[in-house]
Amino acid sequence: MSIAEEEFAEQRDDIGRIKAPSRMRVVAGRFFRSTQGRIGFALLALMFLLAFAGPLFGAWAYTDKDFTAFLSPPSATHWWGTLQTGADVYAVTLRGMQKSLIVGLLAALIGTTLAATVGAFAGYFLGWTDRTLMWVTDLLLVLPAFLILAIMSPLFAEGQWLLFVLMLALFLWMVTSKVVRSMTISLKEREFVHAARFMGVTPMKIIFRHIIPNMSSLLVVDATLSVSAAILTETSLSYFGFGIQPPDVSLGSLIADGAKTAIYAPWTFWFSAGLLIVTVLAVNLVGDALRDAFDPASKRSS
Repeated sequence: MSIAEEEFAEQRDDIGRIKAPSRMRVVAGRFFRSTQGRIGFALLALMFLLAFAGPLFGAWAYTDKDFTAFLSPPSATHWWGTLQTGADVYAVTLRGMQKSLIVGLLAALIGTTLAATVGAFAGYFLGWTDRTLMWVTDLLLVLPAFLILAIMSPLFAEGQWLLFVLMLALFLWMVTSKVVRSMTISLKEREFVHAARFMGVTPMKIIFRHIIPNMSSLLVVDATLSVSAAILTETSLSYFGFGIQPPDVSLGSLIADGAKTAIYAPWTFWFSAGLLIVTVLAVNLVGDALRDAFDPASKRSS
């Protein structure tokens, strides 16, 4: 049964009968009933709150330098200590976390949207459209993404980080698009798609109103898990100097700088590394819980 058919069946409001909950409410209920869903959501909410509201409570901006405190340990003046440059670790770490979260979310959203569009068009139209789109997909699959992003790193200067997000998203969607294509080939033979076609609905409307919405469970879970993949990729690139460029910072660039002083000044490394671990763990917990909420059979079979 399609999503449209499920909602029609669930929302019948006969006299004396209580209206059945919508599919999204059922999924949300399953998600918040699971332990990992609650833990993951709470951790992720805490990370976002810390990243975007935390700087409001600090006395230092990420661009400030305290020339009287170089590599000073955590204190009342500098809650998480300072770097070699005198920068406040609390301020720069939260700034780096903001950038990593934004990059991860945008790259995952763009990548999942691209995967849904390319896969749905290829599976619906088949023929030369399918061959062309799948050729491009296969080509991107064999290209060395890390090397290409590293070569293009000089373009990711201050103010050009959106280009970095677009390039990162360009290498996140290919495998999902192949799954979407296979599901589209199956869905386009369903009765509700045939009915829409007989009523004169255009292929574009069928794809975006009927085909893609019926894959919402796959796309939501894929987008969630792609966030952690994008954050880790951005962190890896920034660690080697190919991601977010100075004077801006990300968790990757902070971890790279902190690794040099981690032995005798651990606060320069462990705060950024710890927040990265907690953030990725929270995203993965949310993704796993969403997968189980959309498809309870997957949990029982695992």
